[in-house]
Amino acid sequence: MSKPFLCYGVLLAAGQGKRFDPSGLQHKLLQQLANGRSILNTSAMNLQQALPHSIAVVAREADAVHDTLKVLAMSMVICEDARLGMSNSLRTGLQHLPAQVDAFIIALADMPFVRVETIQSIAASLAAGAEIVVPVFGGRRGNPVGFANKYRQPLCQVEGDRGARELLQKFPVTELIVADPGILRDIDRPEDLI
Repeated sequence: MSKPFLCYGVLLAAGQGKRFDPSGLQHKLLQQLANGRSILNTSAMNLQQALPHSIAVVAREADAVHDTLKVLAMSMVICEDARLGMSNSLRTGLQHLPAQVDAFIIALADMPFVRVETIQSIAASLAAGAEIVVPVFGGRRGNPVGFANKYRQPLCQVEGDRGARELLQKFPVTELIVADPGILRDIDRPEDLI
């Protein structure tokens, strides 16, 4: 009997959101959406619903972020050097995945409009043998992005704020057409909340 396909979600939630509030007084991820929940709560719940095995990467000093994720019973890992760029958060998350994972999906905490079905479709594509899966809406690539576990080590080598872009240019990518404009919609500024 073959073992079940194990796909983890990695929620990157360690950013400082400086474009949203340069003063640093309002944490972007804690702002409320029209659904009455915070950006973080919505993103985390969507990821968890699609992938029960999910972890969130957070900054040490963000207590309110930790509290939000504790309510959801989502596993957290602390990124000590999150301020140095997204690649540090990514590396921290990937280093905390279990060895036996088959694939993982990297999701961004400031993208709460991604549909659960989209995340499930990315996981299904990975389970069917795709090695890198990028959702596409209206001809544009978006997030989250799924990877077979063989890409864990190359992703850990990425530097700065480029995230996984280098790998998407270097290796074959399966483009998954979705009816989900949420894959293109992140929240960078207060006007993005509407």
